[in-house]
Amino acid sequence: MYSQVEHPAGGYKKLFETVEELSSPVTAHVTGRIPAWLKGSLLRCGPGLFEVGAEPFYHLFDGQALLHKFDFKEGHVTYHRRFVRTDAYVRAMTEKRIVITEFGTYAYPDPCKNIFSRFFSYFKGVEVTDNALVNVYPVGEDYYACTETNFITRINPETLETIKQVDLCKYVSVNGATAHPHVENDGTVYNIGNCFGKKFSLAYNIIRIPPLQADKEDPINKSEVVVQFPCSDRFKPSYVHSFGLTPNYIVFVETPVKINLFKFLSSWSLWGANYMDCFESNETMGVWVHVAEKKKGRLLNIKYRTSAFNLFHHINTYEDNGFLIVDLCTWKGNENACVAAPLPADTGKNLVTLPYTTATATLRSDETIWLEPEVIFSGPRHAFEFPQINYKKYGGKPYTYSYGLGLNHFVPDRLCKLNVQTRETWVWQEPDSYPSEPIFVSHPDALEEDDGVVLSIVISPGAGPKPAYLLILNAKDMSEVARAEVEMNIPVTFHGLFKRA
Repeated sequence: MYSQVEHPAGGYKKLFETVEELSSPVTAHVTGRIPAWLKGSLLRCGPGLFEVGAEPFYHLFDGQALLHKFDFKEGHVTYHRRFVRTDAYVRAMTEKRIVITEFGTYAYPDPCKNIFSRFFSYFKGVEVTDNALVNVYPVGEDYYACTETNFITRINPETLETIKQVDLCKYVSVNGATAHPHVENDGTVYNIGNCFGKKFSLAYNIIRIPPLQADKEDPINKSEVVVQFPCSDRFKPSYVHSFGLTPNYIVFVETPVKINLFKFLSSWSLWGANYMDCFESNETMGVWVHVAEKKKGRLLNIKYRTSAFNLFHHINTYEDNGFLIVDLCTWKGNENACVAAPLPADTGKNLVTLPYTTATATLRSDETIWLEPEVIFSGPRHAFEFPQINYKKYGGKPYTYSYGLGLNHFVPDRLCKLNVQTRETWVWQEPDSYPSEPIFVSHPDALEEDDGVVLSIVISPGAGPKPAYLLILNAKDMSEVARAEVEMNIPVTFHGLFKRA
């Protein structure tokens, strides 16, 4: 007897349906009242094409990049979307098949080529995807859509047109870069990527892109490596998705999720694998936490260690009384927890003395400092992920509030606000509704940290004619302020930003 168990939120499948791009913006139907001060654009990235002809993409990170924009002007809202014209997308549309291997989908050789040409094509090297579906961020006066490879794609934030592809390898020594750079208020961009270090061993480089200067030269031309972190395994780099930054320190959390480069290179060439096939776990290493002085570009020779966990997103990192506090969204088993791990910046302090946390740091006989974190959010089968804060004012500084996407059995079905000091939470949730990462937008005259709104794209695939909408919440109590509905489905989006007018 066969029994199929359906997820309690079965409509989530709408998040993964292919949609068409729009030739021009459409007007959204607004209920409630858009705040008069909310002027600008919400830009978001995500997959929008989940198959090419009869060939499906097999992983959420593989669908072709779709760029979305909600414009706010004088209380009205419009919605626009266009596919990013990456090489992966253009070639797939031209050849009507998947041409470049993605994270979980292998691109088979052209069946029209003979066996000899297909065989030799395996040895031309790995063709890296430029499918920029993860995030969008500013560099100088320009905006780039990105994934986690060495390619970023410049886009026009007004028209959503694709301008050009940029290969970071041509400017700085990295083999890839995360989709979560830190952008400081003066426009300086920091990011991290894998690279080959001394004696061809692997390392992690922190790169810095300066703000736009008076000469108006593209800041990417002035990119530089500011510090290099060592790799715990010479030939197996850890997967890196984000990192921490304060006014004085850079924090890199190296997890046991490893990329086997030998497997990557050999299997890709000989029998055809995807990126996901080359991941493995080495939990015996635990987690290594690396710290560097930001201004001097100097690695601190302190060995921070803690027990194994997996990690995608940092919430915030800040300094307090000689300590570094690193708040993370961690994954360990089926439990998701945000942890606060104070790191003493002075090696003479071997115990945490901060009064507001139970986290500890103990100097061991092998000269490592063992960190025991404090869980600040946990729930059975629930996770607090895709965290956002009032980044412009509190990024890298002591803060109180984080906004996140609530995951139920890994399906997004709520929006959460977390007080990281008191652990108090606020929740927005509606039946059969699937929100995206919440973006905090501060009131221009805000006096308090949470004075503003939270924006999220919500998919509501019920029987109604408007299956998706832009939700606007009061950031203080997570109550609804307004929503802007569109008469079309919007697939899942990962990350984005609000660009003020």
